[in-house]
Amino acid sequence: MKKFIRTIEDFVCDNCGHQVKGSGYTNHCPQCLFSKHVDNNPGDRQNSCHGLMAPVSIEQDHGQYVILHHCQKCGAEKKNKSQESDNFDLIVKIAQQV
Repeated sequence: MKKFIRTIEDFVCDNCGHQVKGSGYTNHCPQCLFSKHVDNNPGDRQNSCHGLMAPVSIEQDHGQYVILHHCQKCGAEKKNKSQESDNFDLIVKIAQQV
């Protein structure tokens, strides 16, 4: 059973250097959409991989954009809901790369 742990953290994106203000639900950079492979379950910070997770595709789920991230280090894939603060032009660009 997955267990969500709300973890409020600010961070600097390892991909683009953007200063990200965390909300406790922030799991990727709103500027470049990259994430970091740090969780086994959302918010637990228990994964030792720490690889960059590239946004590789966009899906829609009940009208919301969902970003599929692929870990560049171990190959794991995870889905993350987009946020209003995300770079919408980049979401559209990734969605069109089918």
